[in-house]
Amino acid sequence: MAQQYALERIRNIALLGHLSAGKTSLAEAMLYDSGATTRLGRVEDGNTVTDYDAEEIRRKISVSMAMAPCEWKGGKINVIDTPGYVDFIGEVKSAVWAADAAVIVLDAVSGVEVGTEQVWSVADERRLPRMAFINKMDRENANPEAVLGQLQEVFGVRLARVQIPVGKEAAFRGVVDLLTMKAYLGPEGKPQDIPSELQAEAEEARFALVELAAEGEDALLEKYLEEGALTEEEIARGLRAAILRGGILPVVYGAATANLGIQAFMDAVFALLPHPGEVPVRAKDLGTGEEVDLRSEADGPLAAMVFKTMADPYVGKLSYLRIFSGVLESDSRVFNPRTGQEERIGQLAMMRGKEQIPVPALRAGDIGAVTKLSETATGDTLCDRGRPLELPRPTFPYRPFWVAVKPETKADAAKITTALTRLCEEDPSLEWHQEPSTKEMILAGMGDVHIDVAARRLKERLGVGIVLAVPKVPYRETITKTVSTQYRHKKQTGGAGQFAEVHLRVEPLERGAGYEFVWEVFGGHISSSFQPSIEKGIKQVMEQGVIAGYPVVDVKCAVYDGKEHPVDSKDIAFQIAGREVFKKAVLEASPVLLEPIMNLTVTVPEQFMGDVISDLTSVRRGRVQDTQLEHGKAIIRGQAPLAELLRYGPDLRSMTQGRGYYTIELSHYEVVPPHVAEPVIAAARREREEKES
Repeated sequence: MAQQYALERIRNIALLGHLSAGKTSLAEAMLYDSGATTRLGRVEDGNTVTDYDAEEIRRKISVSMAMAPCEWKGGKINVIDTPGYVDFIGEVKSAVWAADAAVIVLDAVSGVEVGTEQVWSVADERRLPRMAFINKMDRENANPEAVLGQLQEVFGVRLARVQIPVGKEAAFRGVVDLLTMKAYLGPEGKPQDIPSELQAEAEEARFALVELAAEGEDALLEKYLEEGALTEEEIARGLRAAILRGGILPVVYGAATANLGIQAFMDAVFALLPHPGEVPVRAKDLGTGEEVDLRSEADGPLAAMVFKTMADPYVGKLSYLRIFSGVLESDSRVFNPRTGQEERIGQLAMMRGKEQIPVPALRAGDIGAVTKLSETATGDTLCDRGRPLELPRPTFPYRPFWVAVKPETKADAAKITTALTRLCEEDPSLEWHQEPSTKEMILAGMGDVHIDVAARRLKERLGVGIVLAVPKVPYRETITKTVSTQYRHKKQTGGAGQFAEVHLRVEPLERGAGYEFVWEVFGGHISSSFQPSIEKGIKQVMEQGVIAGYPVVDVKCAVYDGKEHPVDSKDIAFQIAGREVFKKAVLEASPVLLEPIMNLTVTVPEQFMGDVISDLTSVRRGRVQDTQLEHGKAIIRGQAPLAELLRYGPDLRSMTQGRGYYTIELSHYEVVPPHVAEPVIAAARREREEKES
């Protein structure tokens, strides 16, 4: 595998599809047929190359992207196996950024599913050329014709059948390749003559394929119209041109677990999908500030992207690299323009699952990995200091599922922030922050399974145990009327006592105005030197809250009178008086809870729009402001309280058969209705009493 391949003999493909479509099994069969492994692993047995993580073996699904490079007929296919479960769409994004083409894997029984639509959208973001692999042709009720119809209906694509299946269900034996006009039957997949009963069908399908290929290039169309035929090489060339433009979707067939059709599939990958030199990428030249095209040339300027970071428990930080231009050598130094620092490159490696195969260098168009980069993170570009370049960074989706995180033990508490930061480095579709108003650590991800896997990884890889809970809503407290009141603090202990009297007026401010403090004491009733102490006491209570333990906002505090004692008045006395007079004033000023109101955008298939709007308005106290219909999708914009959206993701999936998604952002705060506020205040009171007892 350390062999260097010409650019034209490299293919970088991402296997994309719905959960359990058979992506991992396809990668496993490719490794086996190419001689990279000596046995065909099975997901059910937990012994596949790409599903090596303990969580993947336990759950029997992929949760991370993984590499499976295969050497095939003098070339190399860098296979990137990706998860199909919707919670791990961030891994799909990383894979798509490193690939030059996508293979959409479909179940011959289930066809186009929710996950198929989602990964298709991700491939659209990078405009990746793609191929459809209809898998599980040996399953009972396999219906490839129905799958073809679904592909056309859902995605509006023009299909190019480059193979026809030989049998189906239990009788499936392999495929007929319409480029070579040979049959590839049985696990051996050796080319042979087409079975006589399929000869006519094959010739008819070949005729349609040649017409499609002729449309790929003007020169080919001219030749076809003149001569009525194209060579095998010309057919492949015309199809490649159309595939690269996104004009057609080639379709192939197989049964990965039975190892049927796999060798013909790998031939089709080389024949029809682009090599790295055919997929230019734009980069920003930081020296000139201009955009430049990079064309995967080994003698070009170095531009390598880190598209995935892993916290390996044995070797430390592991960074996956795609080389878009130039050559990256082991034991060299490179420049990271984001940090402005140089990084030392140690031993480069090809990754096959968890196995690291050392290589002296990675050339343009290839994919590999390196350990122990100190400051480099996912999305960073590595280049030469003398020619600083910046590649476009992958963008990761909104993280709708939030949990509050607490350390399991005191020992975990000391390491938790560092561990969470490392976890989010490894998976940029995770994010964590400290919520000041609730004093909770919030971990945000794509869904409950995503968060559960993250928590287990934190424990197993980084040695930090956490407890998960539904996060508190970051409510605020405020007042609704102007009140004047006073408080006298007097304490005698036998020696020097404490004395302070403060008269305070509180007034409500406009929403979002925050806090205002004014000093209206005249005639020296209180020395101005005590002003900071009074304000400090007020701010302490503002942070801690009065009615439910949430910060007090949008209030003006005016100290207008008071008294002091020549001996007993001191800073601490006025601090206590300021604290108590503010509590008293708030309680008298008709206090209310404020809740965060979120701007909400929900995207669902059109047929679910009514159910979603009804749920928002009748169940979630939401307000719909606008609806739009685009390409069969309904886009619903409105507002709803955060308290009603904390677990909206699973509910939305349930309402829309998994096809709905949403984003939220803070709009403003509003008064909580009394019937909602009362249980919140009561719960806060009980919690305070439990702490005090």
